Amino acid sequence: MYFIRPVGDMEFDDLNKEIREFCEKRNWSQYHSPKDLAIGLSTESNELLDIFRFKSQSEQLEMISNPDRQSEVEDELADVLFFLLRFADLHDIDLEDALEKKIEKNRERYPKEEYESSNRKYNE
Repeated sequence: MYFIRPVGDMEFDDLNKEIREFCEKRNWSQYHSPKDLAIGLSTESNELLDIFRFKSQSEQLEMISNPDRQSEVEDELADVLFFLLRFADLHDIDLEDALEKKIEKNRERYPKEEYESSNRKYNE
């Protein structure tokens, strides 16, 4: 099953190659320990969160429909994706396989009959 679709004309592996080459040309691997990449991933996720802080749902949707604000959201999502792909690439993690396994675990934890239209966690 293919969960992560190609981006534009780029395949998933091409994105990893682009990021790898970008970082190698800048000698950034020295700054990309698992901890530092996890911090970067968290930081960028929080920057995305900050865009929506204190906004109602209608304000959030209005922001996303505004091209200038949508561009901010896209930038933060791209930063999150960058750190995620970099982490996985450096540590030989197959994100497609990991996602497939996680979805299967969630199917077992959250059977449709029991969890449809419910946001409670499996251990609640």
